Amino acid sequence: MTEYAELARVTRNGFLESRHYGSVVVLDPDGKVVLSAGVPDEPVLPRSTLKPLQALATLEAGAPLSGPALAIAAGSHTGDDRHVAVVTAILAAAGLPVGALHNVPDWPEDEAARFRMIRAGEGPQRIRMNCSGKHAAMLAASAGHSWATDERYLDPAHPIQSQVRETVTRLTRTPVTHVAVDGCGAPLFGLALRGLAEGFRSLVLAPAGSPEAEVADAMRGYPEYVGGWNGHPNTELMQAVPGMVAKGGAEGVLAAATRDGYAVAVKVIDGSPRATTIVALTALEAAGVPTPGAQRLRTVPVLGGGETVGAIEGFIEGFIEGAA
Repeated sequence: MTEYAELARVTRNGFLESRHYGSVVVLDPDGKVVLSAGVPDEPVLPRSTLKPLQALATLEAGAPLSGPALAIAAGSHTGDDRHVAVVTAILAAAGLPVGALHNVPDWPEDEAARFRMIRAGEGPQRIRMNCSGKHAAMLAASAGHSWATDERYLDPAHPIQSQVRETVTRLTRTPVTHVAVDGCGAPLFGLALRGLAEGFRSLVLAPAGSPEAEVADAMRGYPEYVGGWNGHPNTELMQAVPGMVAKGGAEGVLAAATRDGYAVAVKVIDGSPRATTIVALTALEAAGVPTPGAQRLRTVPVLGGGETVGAIEGFIEGFIEGAA
């Protein structure tokens, strides 16, 4: 653990209860590292943080996506009925049934939808799983080229996955270091944390009208389709900081970029996501990047008996300014 930096602290009634360690890196609009901590050049598995780049790959491959459809392809939706309607429409436009999805079935994260399904005696569904938008986009791109739209679209050698890998490598300017299987079943491409920040920087600084800009604009314009309507952290962060593009992933990963091109990427090494937004905002603040409107997201209350008795907060002293 000695190579990782302390990034966040959890206090309860004045007692330091827990600490989160990991890595973080902030890039300026020119791509220079202006702040880092831990091991930012260590490869990570980005998990769902990679979705905006995967969505870009499907768009470049010809998937007819825009607005909420492009946002949901880049997001981790909560399975709300409005999300399901958009995913269904993506598939229908490609001439594909909902049954074409080969992500794993899951319960919706949206409580109202989940409880309604349980009362109705329904089980987990593929379309309610948070990655179904990404899978629908991959299928739509594949259908447009008459590529296989059965379970083979999840093979790393399938043309759409080759397109994803090329897009990831190009935008992050770093090589893919590992190929794994994500929780949803899609191929997952590992890369250095610094490269993840570079990928998000590339998205927000792309010329207007470019596919990269289309992805960024869709995420900004429809943040509820990147996450959800009931307190989803990615949605709240983008709503709080105008122009920001942000996406988190499992196992404590998050990347974000401001409208003017400052980018941050976080990996919490214990895999907990509870402090990733806090760490990202704390790092941006320490680097001198203003995030007005996000003050309430910089701490998370710790509850005891239903009352606030402490907080989860970023640990600025763990960061090194100008680290290369």
